[in-house]
Amino acid sequence: MRFFPTSMTFPAIQRAMFFAAALVTLSTAPTTFAQASPQVKRTVLLRHDAPAPGFEAVLVRVDLPVGAREGRHTHPGLLLIHVEEGTLTLDYEGKPSTDYKPGDSVVVEPGKVHEGINKGNTPIKAIATFVIPKGATLTTQVK
Repeated sequence: MRFFPTSMTFPAIQRAMFFAAALVTLSTAPTTFAQASPQVKRTVLLRHDAPAPGFEAVLVRVDLPVGAREGRHTHPGLLLIHVEEGTLTLDYEGKPSTDYKPGDSVVVEPGKVHEGINKGNTPIKAIATFVIPKGATLTTQVK
């Protein structure tokens, strides 16, 4: 049994197979070549019992690549953020969106919905300090 007509030469068969493979690749391109959204990286640097009974302080390095969004979320305790590099856009419940540049610091109150966004062209590096109930989850995403 033959798959190709006898009149096709080997180079013609190769071309036909190349175009068929290219067609399959291009038809799946939206899923194959879709870029994943940049991911925020949080690295816990230190955990320490706070002087207030039942609380702990957690020091976290936060990295937001260009185009990254944290997603709207809350924290169970006080959050202090210090921007080291890049420009952090903070959308904060009940306040206007604000940009924080290197050297700037901001406080986020417990339970307040907010989101950090990197709208710039430089990765953001920040240090975050949480004062939370001991053992509590640092971040809770909000829909």
